Amino acid sequence: MLRNLESKLTDLVEGTFGRVFRSEVRPIEISRKLVKEMDAHRTVSVSRTYVPNEYAVWLSPEDRARYEGAEQEIIGELAGYLLEHARKERLTLVSRPRIEFQTDDRLSLGEFGIQARLVRAEQDAAGTERPPAQGDHGHTMIYSTAERLREPVEEAGGRRAKRAIVLAEGKRFAVAPAGASIGRSRECDIVLGDANVSRRHAEVRPGRTSEATWTIEDLGSTNGVRVNGRAAAGAYPLSHGDRIELGTADLMFELE
Repeated sequence: MLRNLESKLTDLVEGTFGRVFRSEVRPIEISRKLVKEMDAHRTVSVSRTYVPNEYAVWLSPEDRARYEGAEQEIIGELAGYLLEHARKERLTLVSRPRIEFQTDDRLSLGEFGIQARLVRAEQDAAGTERPPAQGDHGHTMIYSTAERLREPVEEAGGRRAKRAIVLAEGKRFAVAPAGASIGRSRECDIVLGDANVSRRHAEVRPGRTSEATWTIEDLGSTNGVRVNGRAAAGAYPLSHGDRIELGTADLMFELE
């Protein structure tokens, strides 16, 4: 099903609408980055994994102009692509994906931004599990088809800042700008099932110096914290690709 949707999106460029979309930003490129943002913003609850249901796609004025006349059809295909991905991965959406195209004069031809948000319905059905509030809403991921720009950009002021990701137990957890706690407790931001992990084991925090943009600190755990095989004491600096050990649990730290 996903392959069929990819083919339809490609056809919108190379087939009937080929003359309309002579832009560097192709619908198939947007679809793949939308899926990336959906996966990066997974929020694990008690029994479900929630993902954003609203997406704003920011285009340069030149790219946006080339979508005129076929924008709604493209949006419908993109929403269907996200819906099928969520079904395949058994992810929970609180509504059908809603996608909106916007124009940003700061973007150059071939660059586009995506902001993902989890927005609850106004009223939840009685007795149903409410999706948790999701952090990191204030950032837009900017992508470039020319490999010019791959960093998150803060909407207010446009200051660039790399987003921290923790890979654990086969999942990707986006770390909020203020940091994230890790442990077995359901109150932690990143919940692990390993019995050798303490209830509140460690915390990843933004660093206070330019050399240490992110750090990890032991919260008094039983089995300690190790980074790349070394015992981590105090606010230990983290770099992209670092391997983190919490007891016998293996994690990976990434920046994107």
